[in-house]
Amino acid sequence: MTQARNDTLVSKTVRDEAFAMALYLRLRDIETGEVHNILTQLVAVERGHVAFWANFAGVEDVSLDRGQRFRLGVLLLLRRIFGVGMTFLILEAVEIYGINKYWVLWERYKDTSHGPRMRSILQDEFGHEDQLVANLTGRRLNAERVRDIFLGLNDGLVEVLGSVSGFYASFGDPVYVLVASLTVAVAGSISMAAGVLASSRSQLEVQRVENAKRTFFDPESELMPETRPLSAAMAVAASYLLGALFPILPVLLGAVSPLWSMLVSGIMVALVTMLLSFLSGMNVRVRVLQNVLLVAVAVAITYGLGTLVKQFWQITV
Repeated sequence: MTQARNDTLVSKTVRDEAFAMALYLRLRDIETGEVHNILTQLVAVERGHVAFWANFAGVEDVSLDRGQRFRLGVLLLLRRIFGVGMTFLILEAVEIYGINKYWVLWERYKDTSHGPRMRSILQDEFGHEDQLVANLTGRRLNAERVRDIFLGLNDGLVEVLGSVSGFYASFGDPVYVLVASLTVAVAGSISMAAGVLASSRSQLEVQRVENAKRTFFDPESELMPETRPLSAAMAVAASYLLGALFPILPVLLGAVSPLWSMLVSGIMVALVTMLLSFLSGMNVRVRVLQNVLLVAVAVAITYGLGTLVKQFWQITV
C-alpha cells in the first residue's frame, strides 16, 4: 500500500475518478430521458471506483481542486451551448482517457496483493461502464466529425495567424494585411472543404460496400451510418473560417501590429488544444504546451520571412 500512496499516477487516478463522478452528476441534472438514466447508472458505478481508488491511495479528501472546478465549468458551458451531442462526446472522451491510464496501472499492480480487486474494477471500467457509454454515443454521435471540425478551427487559427504576422512584416499597412489575410482565409477554407469532400466520398463508398456485405450475409444486421460528404465539407470549411476570424478580427478593428492577433489567437489555440486533447484522451498540459510553442515558432518564421521579403523586394506601401 505504501507504493500506491507514493505513486503519482494512483493519486491522479483518484482525482480523475472524483472529477468524472462530479461531471456525471452535473450532466445528469441537465439531461432527460435515456441519457439521464444512463448517467444515473454511471454515477453509481463511479462512486464505487472513487471509493476503491481513494482507499488504495490512502486519500481521504476527494473534493475537486480549483483547476478541476474550472474544467468542470467549461465542459458544462459547452454542453449548454452545443446540446446533448456534447454530452455524448464528453462521455466518450472520459472513457478513452480512462482506458489509456488503466492499462498502465494494471501492468504496474497486477502481480501485487491488490491485483484481484483491481482486476474487478478494471473489468467494470472496460465492461459495464464502457458498454453503457458505447451504447449511448455509438448511435447518436459521429465523434470523428466533431474532431474534424475542431481541427479545422485549429488550422484556421494557426495558418491565418502566420499569414497575418508575415503580412504585417511585409506590408505594415493594416488595410493590405486585412485584404491579404481574408484572401488566405477564403482560399484555405475552400481547400479544406475540397479535401474533406474527396476523403468523405471515398469513405462513403467503403461504407456502402460494407453495408452491402452485411445485408447479404445477414439482412437483419445493423447497418453503418453513412457519411454525408457535402455536409462534412461545409462543416469543416465553416470551422476553418471561424478559426481564421480570430487573428483577422484585431486587424479589422484597427490594430497596427500583429501583437493583438498573436494574443487573441494564442488564447484561442490554447483553449481549442485543451478541448481537442481532452476529447482525444491525450495529456492536456503537454499538448497545449506543444501547440503553443509550435504556433510561436510558426509566427516567428513567417514574420522573419515577411521581413526578408520586404527588404529583398523593397516593398513600400
